Amino acid sequence: MTTREEVRRFADRMERERRATLPPALLDFPAPAYRASVHVGPKYTRVDFDTSGYYMVVNSTGEIFGIKSYGVIHRGHAYGTLDTLDAWDWSGYRAVPRPVGPA
Repeated sequence: MTTREEVRRFADRMERERRATLPPALLDFPAPAYRASVHVGPKYTRVDFDTSGYYMVVNSTGEIFGIKSYGVIHRGHAYGTLDTLDAWDWSGYRAVPRPVGPA
């Protein structure tokens, strides 16, 4: 079962990685700009960044998916689980797998 703390850790990580790629001038906006927010629902927990929906976490399994339209899960865009966060780079518009092995 997914906990709110696990999803909040995911949202904090995604926010940290996304903000690290933004130009410094964008980060000078008031506090709510370019922040992740978590919205818990009965089946899914939505993770938004700024004013856009980004990911949905299945509460029963911890699986992470993209959003097809606001509040609608996109099963074709799967990004692992809350247990495999290290395997993904969350800094871009969409997560991409991190390279494995020596560079």
